[in-house]
Amino acid sequence: MRTESGALAAGRTGLRDPDAGVLSLALMDARNQTLQLLARYDEAMAAGLKVPVRPEFELPQWIAGHLGWFAEYWIGRNPRRGLGARCPADAPRLASIEPMADRWYHPLLSPHDARWDLPLPTPSELRAWLMETLERTVDLLDHAGPDDDGLFFFRAALLHEDLRGEQLVRQAQALGLSMPIRLPAALALREPVQLPATRWRLGSEKGGFVFDVEQWAHEVEVPEFEIDAQPVSWSQYVEFVDDGGYDRQELWRDDGWAWLERLAQSEGRRGPRHVDQIGVASGAVLQDLFGRPTRMAPQQPAMHVSWWEADAYARWSGRRLPTEVEWEVAAHRAASRGFRWGEVWEWTAGTLRPYPGFEAHAWTRHGEHEAEPVFAKARVLRGASFATRPRIRSPKFRGWALPDRDDHFVGFRTCAI
Repeated sequence: MRTESGALAAGRTGLRDPDAGVLSLALMDARNQTLQLLARYDEAMAAGLKVPVRPEFELPQWIAGHLGWFAEYWIGRNPRRGLGARCPADAPRLASIEPMADRWYHPLLSPHDARWDLPLPTPSELRAWLMETLERTVDLLDHAGPDDDGLFFFRAALLHEDLRGEQLVRQAQALGLSMPIRLPAALALREPVQLPATRWRLGSEKGGFVFDVEQWAHEVEVPEFEIDAQPVSWSQYVEFVDDGGYDRQELWRDDGWAWLERLAQSEGRRGPRHVDQIGVASGAVLQDLFGRPTRMAPQQPAMHVSWWEADAYARWSGRRLPTEVEWEVAAHRAASRGFRWGEVWEWTAGTLRPYPGFEAHAWTRHGEHEAEPVFAKARVLRGASFATRPRIRSPKFRGWALPDRDDHFVGFRTCAI
């Protein structure tokens, strides 16, 4: 066996490690994307679109305002920003340019369900706030230290905005709001990939920007394994449905079956979320995408699948979900052999747990990207989706969601038992 090391094993592409010049342009690009998405929501909400008060939803106006607040709180108002990840959460702050900013946009001061009742700014006021905070952020970037500590919060603000941007796209899908988003391409079916045993550096190495949940790289023994070259397609998933996959309790874990029964009673669930027609007689899949019924190509990856559904399919097929280290090894070492990723997020087998050396970043608690409350509960997501900005894409990125979440653009692949 051999140990993978260096830039390849670290998954370093440079997109998380921009210098000040590149970072300045990227911050402007991310804010422009936020403004474009916000404009679509403003138009739809003026025409009557309602965003329900539910845990999986967030007011788009609050998300946008929070992005301006986040950059101001951690950069513009934070004299100790140069400490980077070592900056304490309770570091003294300067006053905001908006007296109500903390009351409106600080997650700890504006609980989720209360945000619908806040007297948030008008669309024009919100845009002015977003432009003013961006201008201040870019000005301060010109004077930031060039090392990882000096650029830490600028990089965090950028990647946080990209993550929130995908959240806005994901919400648009759930609400049936039209978006000019290109869907995943149909993939040519390839044979599964066999990979030899190895010793792998799981997690991220020090240097550049690293999310706290990716800290730190540690060696893991990986036995040989066989993994699908691409995520499970609709044509494959239809076979599971046609064979009674949603009626055979023996294929489901107890919690998953209880989840399915609840949804079967409330909405007649017999397929992934947003699917109006699937398999049986026709073999076709009709799924609502951004408010438009769309016939999915047989070789497009199945999407909006919960972890429970992915696990049941794997059991039905006589296979299993990959571990996150298997997924990571394959993403690095099997690309030349047909391993494809990036069309949909992908469930992995294990629950989210801290890596050795994990220490939560203060900003994640205020950015609502905190992992600690869901350790040992959430399942790990790997890869990226068609709605993910390139700066986020990395074979080292660890996403997560509770196993019943199916609003993400998520699918899965399997491994041989």
